Order: sequence, then C-alpha cells, then structure tokens
Amino acid sequence: MATLCYALLAIAWAVDLVTPQLFVAAILLNGPIALSALALRPSLTVRLVVLAEIANVVAGYVNGLADGGHWETIAVADRVLAAASFLLVGALTLRAQLNARRAGEGAERERQIQRERALRRAMEQVRASLNMEIVMRNAVREAQRITAAPRVLLLIRATSLDVPDSYEYASEGEVTLKREPLAPEITSVVESARARGGVLTVGANDPLASMLGEAVSAAAIELDTGTVALIIGWGARTPTPEEQDAVRDFVDNLAIALQQARLFIRLAEQNEEIRRGRTELQNRSEVIRDIVYALAHDLRTPLVAADVTMNQALEGAYGELPERYRHILQTTRESTANLRRLVDTLLLVARYEAGEDSRRFRREEIAPLLERVAGELQPVAAAKGVRLTVAPVDAELVIEADEDEIRRALTNLVANAIEATPANGSVGVETFVNDGRLTVSVVDDGYGVAPERRAALFQRFGGVRAGGGTGLGLYIVRRIAEKYQGHATYEPREPRGSRFSIELPLDGARA
Repeated sequence: MATLCYALLAIAWAVDLVTPQLFVAAILLNGPIALSALALRPSLTVRLVVLAEIANVVAGYVNGLADGGHWETIAVADRVLAAASFLLVGALTLRAQLNARRAGEGAERERQIQRERALRRAMEQVRASLNMEIVMRNAVREAQRITAAPRVLLLIRATSLDVPDSYEYASEGEVTLKREPLAPEITSVVESARARGGVLTVGANDPLASMLGEAVSAAAIELDTGTVALIIGWGARTPTPEEQDAVRDFVDNLAIALQQARLFIRLAEQNEEIRRGRTELQNRSEVIRDIVYALAHDLRTPLVAADVTMNQALEGAYGELPERYRHILQTTRESTANLRRLVDTLLLVARYEAGEDSRRFRREEIAPLLERVAGELQPVAAAKGVRLTVAPVDAELVIEADEDEIRRALTNLVANAIEATPANGSVGVETFVNDGRLTVSVVDDGYGVAPERRAALFQRFGGVRAGGGTGLGLYIVRRIAEKYQGHATYEPREPRGSRFSIELPLDGARA
C-alpha cells in the first residue's frame, strides 16, 4: 500500500510539472494522501503530506519558469489553497485511521469478552461434578462447543504403557467411551505435546497430518493420577490463529479444573476416612465406657457387701473377736473404703467423658455447703494434727448448680490440702467475689507442688503423686468448674504451700 501511494504521488507530481501555470494539477496529490487511510499507518500519511507540500512548491516554481519567470497571482493563490487541502485531507485521513483502529480494538475486545464468557460457561460445566467420568465427558462436549471442530478426543491413562480410556465426541452432544490401544501417529503427537509442555498444532500441510488423516491440535495435562491428552481434529483445514488461541485458553483452564476436581475428590475421600475413623473411635469409646460401667458396678456391689460384713463383725454380730483379728478387719475395711472411692471416681470420670454429667441445677447457698464440707473433713484433719478453718462467708452468696458436684469438687480440694500438709500445719478455705463471680480458694502451708508437675495438675492422671492418689481428683474439679462456665487454678505460696481455687458464676450471672 505504501508503494502504491508513493507511485501515485509521483505520477500526480509529474502531471503537475508539465501543466500550464494557471491549470493547477496539484489537487491530484490529495489522492495518495486519502488512499493512505487504508494502510492504517499515520507515519505514512504524514510523510505523504510533507512530500505533497514539497511537490506543490516545486511544481509551482517550475510552471512559473516555463512562463518566462512570471508567476500569476491566481496561480499562487491556487497553490496556497492546494497546500491547505493537503493538510485538511491529511488530518481527516489520520482521524479516519484513529477511528478505524479504535473500532478494530473494540471489536477485538468484544470478541475477547465473548471468548472469555464462552470459556467461563465451559468451565462451569466441567466443574459441575466431582465424578471424573462425568468431568471428562463434559470436557469433551465443551471443547467441541468452544472450537466447533469436527472431532474431539480426550485420552486418560496412568502411564505411557497403559491402554487409555478414550472419550470421543460423536454427534449432538453424545460422547462415546472406548478402551483401546492408540495408533502410533496419535501416540507420537501426544508425546510431542507432552514434551513441548503446551499446545502442539499440526497444520494441513504438515507431513504428519497426512499420516493422521487430518490437521490436529494436541495438548497433554499432567495429573498425579496420570496424563490427560486433548486432541482437536480440524479435518482438512489448518486452524486459524484465533482458533488456536481458543484451544490454548481451553487447555489452560481445563488443567486447572481437572486439578481442582482431583483435589476435591481427594478431600472427599479424606473426609470419609476421617468420618469412619471418628465413628470407629466413638464405638471404641462407647465400648470402653460400657466396660468401665460394668466393672465399676460389679466391683462396687461386692465391696459394699464386704464392708457391711466387716462392720457387723466388728460390732460383735459373729461373736467376740481377738484384738489382732479386729485390727486386721479395721485395716481391711479402710482399704475397701479406698477401693469404693476409686470406683466412684472412675464412674464419675466415665460419665463426664461420655457427656452424661448431672443436669440438676438448683439454687445453693455457698456458706452451708462449705460448712458441710469442712464438717465432714474435720475429723480427718484432726487425726493428722492439721488445723482446718473456714473464713466467714456472706450468707447471701448463692450459686445455681448441682450440690453433689460442687461439694465433690470442694471436698477434693480440701482433702488434697489436708493430705499435703504435715502435722501442726493449717488449711484454710476463703471466698472472694468479683464482677459477679465467686472464687473459693483452699490454701495450705504444706509441701507444695513441684514446678515440673504444675502444668499437668488438672489433666487426667496429671495430679498423681508417687505413693498415693489416683490423679483424677483435680481433673474432676476442673471438669465440674468448666461445666458451670468457671475454671480451676493453682498458685504456689511463699515460703511454702499451695492455693487451689475454683471460680464459679453467682446465681443470675451465668453467661
């Protein structure tokens, strides 16, 4: 186009050079300028305008010399008008080129938007299922819809030695599934695409196309389960660049969709495994709980019977007993009582672990509750030579709870403090109220807790001490406190001793 414009400009200039001065043929120079609009090259238009202006001046000068060196006023004015027309036509041509370029860009943007919409709809169809066979069939249908190619083939195989599953577009949305060896030509194209790492297009003029019987575009997608190959058959024609771009876009998005499908399938499988594991764990927990219940029940009955029998014997129901035998019965009775407490503790822990703790909530005054706990344990403290005291408690302090559970928690704390305090020591029970919450603290000046044991005090078996205790008492205290939206804590005292506390909401202050 540029050569034609320059040639026409030269012809118009030659004509202008040989015409009389009053016959201005320079107007013909506008033709090449206007024609340059088709080239869509602003630089060409600008050069033609500049050359036309130069040609106009030179031709006017030559025409004047031909008339004896005399330049007519009308001829000069015509030359000026011609020069102005060059500028006007050049400006209009540049404007036309700009509008044409914008129109072309707009059309291209519209085509791109349409392609993206079609691609998005295609991927929505591909992702519509987590069943890999349905995903493959949808991928074949959407690939054919996007490309409008006469043949679409999708291959999936674990290794290059396996016979692949072949999904092929038949007609009217039907997809057939076959399992058969690949032809060598197809295998060659797939391996070439796999090595290339992108879309491989074999044009109609390529020698390989004659072996395949058609022009094709092929791409290989690597998954953790194998390779998926997409082959688009174009028949006897070579795909256009736009069609090849559509294939590339589809393949890129298909790779993402297949990876996501595999991820979702793997997550579903893992969730199913987790569900089965949880079910199995729950079943095992129920079995263990039932065993604990059965053993505890079977143990408690003979222990109660043995305690009654030994108590009757000590009271003389079976006649007078030797003092030595009475001592043995006393010791045995104490051991039996310890076993009964252990059984009751195991039953309580089993109920808490199974979520079967008490739901009997009642308004309970804390003052008489502390007095009952202290009264029950006062003989134990006195026998050990430990002074047990309860600080005065406001009679209006009320909590909403199960009395048996709160008493058990407080009894555990006070009993532990008495056991950990040597003779002539002291154990005190104190209460504090802050922001609608009640704190009951049991303080002692006993042996304290070693630093390495403090972190696990309130865990199952975390509070166990060498030579005594089950390690479940403080765990039960924590579970009871948490049930009522409270918590249990430990603080060391200086120079020695411990402070165990349980915090509970007062009646009307529960969250």
